[in-house]
Amino acid sequence: MALTKKKARLLMAKKGFLDMLPLNLAVLPWGILCGSLAIQRDFSALEAILMPLVVFAGSAQLVAIELIANNASLATILFTTFIISSRHFLYGLALRDKLKILPTKWRYGLGFLLTDELFALSSHSKSFVGQLRLIYAVVAGGSFYVFWLLWNVTGVIAGSYLPDLTHLGLDFAIAVTFIALVIPTIINLPILVTVIVAALLSVLFKLMQFELDLVAAALIAMYCGYLTDRFQHKNTKDDDNNTLSPSVKDST
Repeated sequence: MALTKKKARLLMAKKGFLDMLPLNLAVLPWGILCGSLAIQRDFSALEAILMPLVVFAGSAQLVAIELIANNASLATILFTTFIISSRHFLYGLALRDKLKILPTKWRYGLGFLLTDELFALSSHSKSFVGQLRLIYAVVAGGSFYVFWLLWNVTGVIAGSYLPDLTHLGLDFAIAVTFIALVIPTIINLPILVTVIVAALLSVLFKLMQFELDLVAAALIAMYCGYLTDRFQHKNTKDDDNNTLSPSVKDST
């Protein structure tokens, strides 16, 4: 029996919610950390809740809270959060061809919801193609937004009544989440080289107390991955040129 449009939409919405649910739950410690940290840094409850509601960027949110608490200049806050969130520019470029044909309301909505987690679920070649897949993306990204806000509110409440939660190591959830997102994407040698170089350099630069450690490690790692890809293509092209058919060999 064929599905009606309404049932198909509901099934796709359910699939989007369930596919994102493990990541929604995985960021619970991270969200609690953000909410409690804001309270510990003398943000009001309203300010602490407005941060995830408007910013919706975990790592940038954490850094911004610390910078604001330390009375950093507006230029420093904007530049730092811009650098941290610059990877979303690459996400946008990767999905540009798929999203540019959509109406403005879809592009703006998906652009706001395009987190690392939603991008990880967008690797399929048919992502964002057709209304059903758009519903999938909106429900998946929207559910993450709701859960992120919920965990932050939980952190705000916990930070108001419990001792300092920033010493519990909840920030480890950030690393765990990104590891879970990265591992499935390692499907070829260039990506493997990129991941290994980024991991090694990030640790090295951190030990060297280099301020832009993550940014520098990411840029160098991406360039190493690019060089590896170029090297592979060059070798493949050379092998193709050196492989001649019998008829070509006879003619030569």
